Amino acid sequence: MNKKKIFSKICVLGLGYIGLPTAAMFASRERSVIGVDINQSTVDTVNLGQIHIVEPGLEGVVHTAVNKGFLYASNVPLAADAFLIAVPTPIQFLDGDEMLPQPNLSYIKAATQSISLVLKKGDLVVLESTSPVGTTEQVAEWLAAARPDLTFPQSHGSASDIRIAYCPERVLPGQVIRELITNDRVIGGMTNACSNLAADLYSILVEGKCHLTNAKTAEMAKLTENSCRDVQIAFANELSIICDELDINVWELISLSNRHPRVNILNPGPGVGGHCIAVDPWFIISKTPDKSPLIRAARNVNDSKPKWVINQIDKALLEFLKENPDKSMTDVIVACYGLTFKANIDDLRESPALQITIDLSYGHQGRVLVVEPNIDSLPREIPNLELVSKEKAFEMAHIHVLLVDHVEFKKQDIPVGKIVDTRGVWRNVSVSNRTR
Repeated sequence: MNKKKIFSKICVLGLGYIGLPTAAMFASRERSVIGVDINQSTVDTVNLGQIHIVEPGLEGVVHTAVNKGFLYASNVPLAADAFLIAVPTPIQFLDGDEMLPQPNLSYIKAATQSISLVLKKGDLVVLESTSPVGTTEQVAEWLAAARPDLTFPQSHGSASDIRIAYCPERVLPGQVIRELITNDRVIGGMTNACSNLAADLYSILVEGKCHLTNAKTAEMAKLTENSCRDVQIAFANELSIICDELDINVWELISLSNRHPRVNILNPGPGVGGHCIAVDPWFIISKTPDKSPLIRAARNVNDSKPKWVINQIDKALLEFLKENPDKSMTDVIVACYGLTFKANIDDLRESPALQITIDLSYGHQGRVLVVEPNIDSLPREIPNLELVSKEKAFEMAHIHVLLVDHVEFKKQDIPVGKIVDTRGVWRNVSVSNRTR
């Protein structure tokens, strides 16, 4: 039996919502960890033992790891035994094809080129960033071009100097610390030797099982998981639109339907957000556009849901003005509850709630209030909005738009006024029966 490699130094590229917790947890196992980020503010914050994101339990782990000398942040990679790439992979629209977003791999390429400067024989490179099928092989090609003095799996197989694998994160924001340890991991190496070495690395941290496969299958596994969720959410979102048309309470309908032993319909919402579910299906579609009509249809349903929510708000505004002829549109105050892409986090990436609120701020002539308990200030690029407490919004607003089901909004108190509830938090209150 081959002896496990002892990874004494690990370099994590990207100190965002996945990279920083990953770096901190490896450091908590008393491994020397270099966390790399191009943002100087992030580097400075981490080196103070502090964090720049909201994630329960993370700040304590970072603080301890930094104070004990196991975690250090830098703008550039340093020599290590293993390199984990956890940088963003956004989508972009290319000229001439505005209907089919393409993956933007520029961050992965930059990270790959930066580690090539310090790579040495025997090192392991693991890509964690959610990526289109074939990206791990592309990383290997970039490295081979930058370091002709080393050998790589695509040319030398298991005898290569450098081992390369793919291992996607599978954690839930708000529970990242626990799930980094307990969740199973899918590890896809370019060779069996690559997979086994990567499994040795993750065994330092992971108590769940490491499932070994090849790189392409591992890449597709992450995309499949999130695309499946996207299709399921699209069904729920489309169902909510149908029920509105037929004057049916969608929340009651789903509750009754889910009493079937083999039915589990998700709850609808204002759309789909975040860095995974709203993005990953496009990675499949971009590779096989003629073979993925269902996945594309689901994306279209979920992308169109924010516009439908805006129409519901417009209906509530018109109803209010009809019932209050002494008021004009400029008199009507609208409160939006929640900006993040999901409950109880501070992450605004790809958030449909944020999109809806911004669109409303441009389109509504009156004041727009925002209640978001997980942030201290609004992004500077958002105009015409006021961040207020829930109590103030309850007191001032005429239209109440529930966009994110934060725990603070699930208490028994319900606002008085017109209600547009996209999450079913105030599900027993109709739009029309709580007017002032």
